[in-house]
Amino acid sequence: MIRNGILSGFVLAALWIGCAASSPASPGKGGALTGSWGGPHISLEATDEGARIEYDCAHGTIEGPIIPGRDGRFEATGTHAAEHGGPVHEAPVGENDNVEGQPARYRGELKGDTLTLTVTLDSGEEAGTFTLRRGAAPRLMKCL
Repeated sequence: MIRNGILSGFVLAALWIGCAASSPASPGKGGALTGSWGGPHISLEATDEGARIEYDCAHGTIEGPIIPGRDGRFEATGTHAAEHGGPVHEAPVGENDNVEGQPARYRGELKGDTLTLTVTLDSGEEAGTFTLRRGAAPRLMKCL
């Protein structure tokens, strides 16, 4: 009788460990999405404090942790800065140069190791929708 109880305990423990290991993208401390994510035209490095994003011809930040809800969806704020080819000046030259970027809203959905991210500028203009995978190498083609 005791032997069956011990065996049952081991089986339940193994099942629990197996389920935990196969859970979708593991969040960091406090449920925040963390790690390196890559895809066509985008790279995202997320920490418990926020994220840094590189695009082909732009870069951005997400302020604060990315915390998906139970349905995998999230919204965050940050910045988005367009880049251009050629030399980069130490200080902005023209009125339209904004190296810090402009305010942006990041909406996303996490499903397993796949992250869909939509970037919308404060002006209402959509900068794009991107699909990233955890641990995947980004495929960037920087501006020339």
